[in-house]
Amino acid sequence: MTLERPVVVVGAGLAGLACAVRLQREGVRVLVLEAGDAIGGRVRTDVVDGFTIDRGFQVLNTAYPALRTAVDLAALDLRALPRGVRIRRKGRLHDVPHPLSSAGAPLRAAGSGAIGLRGKVALARYAAGVVVSSPRSVKARPDVPAAEAWAALPRDVVSDVLEPFLSGVVLEAPVTASRVFTDLMMRMFALGTSAVPAAGMRALPGALARRLPADAIQLEAGVDRVGATSVELADGTVLPARAVVVATDPWSARDLVPDLGPAPEPRGVTTFYFAAPRWRGADGKLVVDADGSGITNSVVLTESAPEYSTDGRALIATSVLDRGPVPAADVAVLRDLAADLHGTTGERWELVATREIPRALPAMTAPHPLRRPVHVPGAGVWVAGDHRDTSSIQGALVSGRRAAVSLLGQLDGRASGVVARHRADTERQR
Repeated sequence: MTLERPVVVVGAGLAGLACAVRLQREGVRVLVLEAGDAIGGRVRTDVVDGFTIDRGFQVLNTAYPALRTAVDLAALDLRALPRGVRIRRKGRLHDVPHPLSSAGAPLRAAGSGAIGLRGKVALARYAAGVVVSSPRSVKARPDVPAAEAWAALPRDVVSDVLEPFLSGVVLEAPVTASRVFTDLMMRMFALGTSAVPAAGMRALPGALARRLPADAIQLEAGVDRVGATSVELADGTVLPARAVVVATDPWSARDLVPDLGPAPEPRGVTTFYFAAPRWRGADGKLVVDADGSGITNSVVLTESAPEYSTDGRALIATSVLDRGPVPAADVAVLRDLAADLHGTTGERWELVATREIPRALPAMTAPHPLRRPVHVPGAGVWVAGDHRDTSSIQGALVSGRRAAVSLLGQLDGRASGVVARHRADTERQR
């Protein structure tokens, strides 16, 4: 018996895995080719000296609609970070409680010294505006750079709260990203909880991969060329395919599919993982710096996820926006600055790992189309990835599903049922 040619998915990141899972669900044979030695793409986890080291500081937001439909959240064994944020402003640390974290949170937020009373009122109005708005109405807003949209807010709200916090989301400062995207992200942060799986971020691609047959993923299988009905591996092997989906990062996708046009500018980040003896008063709240130290954010991961350490020491993830290799002397300075952000000293902090990621996210300069085509007719292939939607886990998962639905719509006898199920899924996510 001759097996039907598979749909070949190039790339085992979140988009590629989500695409393959959807195709498999519809009874289509799939083969996922991954150039690396593990699945996950930009969502990877290593174990270093007994510490769980994610590929940069990443979290899952439980309000992501695509996340809830892609995997069983309970099976990820999530560890929630405290809601709210801590901001250093003019040398002092100020807690800004999440407005929905408890009945008394709005009152505590009003007493925070992070910004003045006028700023607090303006920030509350802005947050309320994105929370009560539907995603559809947020997407209908004029898309301008976020900084331009914030021009009507008091300056301290922007410089001391929005810019420091969101620069860690879009990996740029000042924030020039799409205001539609930043508003959608603020809505997700307000409605959801930021968390990490107990086993590290690798648990998410792992959960997707477990929905595929054991032989559906091939690692260390780099692809040099793609066509409508075949792919050529780096070793010259040509594999026939029923169809091809390119689900790599946008820069690799542009190399494989020149018809995509120019790739987006990359946004990079470097995360330093420090181990330290636990100290009194430590908590898992995300700390951002409005005083310009260069640190984008820092968090004691083990206060929320003690499984990230096997020897009882604290693991601290401290991130800075990409600026190339960081000299050892600067790392020592960053260590002391990070310790100060957490109300302690860095004398006994040890650098465990550094993750330099110059291409962590594709830029989302405004105006940003929230849906780019996933089918490239001229090349005869489909494309998935966060660069087809939004630079986020949500965007990667959605793009994978969209590519699968588009491809399935081209296959004989499948279009009506697939599209109907896709519409039902979409309605549930609104």
